[in-house]
Amino acid sequence: AISLVIDRSGSMGGTPLATAALAAAAVAHRKPTDYSILVFGGDVGVAKSQTNEVPVDQLVTSVLSLRGFGTTNLADALRESASQLARSTAQRRITILLSDCRSTSAQAAEESAQSLDELVIIAHSDDSDEALAFSQRVGARFATVGGPSDIPEALLAVLN
Repeated sequence: AISLVIDRSGSMGGTPLATAALAAAAVAHRKPTDYSILVFGGDVGVAKSQTNEVPVDQLVTSVLSLRGFGTTNLADALRESASQLARSTAQRRITILLSDCRSTSAQAAEESAQSLDELVIIAHSDDSDEALAFSQRVGARFATVGGPSDIPEALLAVLN
């Protein structure tokens, strides 16, 4: 089971959100029934819950329509990911976080991250320092991408 968590805070506009749209499509094709897609900034939205079906083209359009704004409530996003994954019967439960990890509450985000079964962080290569540091603190796998075309390779690298 996969929960894709997309940061749409102010620092994540443009290419990072286009990259997130391709990631959403890739996850939807990889796990056609057992996945969720969350988007967050100051609050957390559920684009697709773990147990509902949503057409892939609708998900991609939804992610492409996002605009980066607001703060980065990473702790709540990771808590919601855990909640979504708890609905799955899969033995392996993975949270894929697309973010620069500039959390408004670093300590709370670390606690939320450590409660997850598996955490993978993918950050844009032009802005990855804080995401790398966060991944090291919480023991997450980490990859960077330069743009949308790098998503398939990054997902293969971190999910195997």
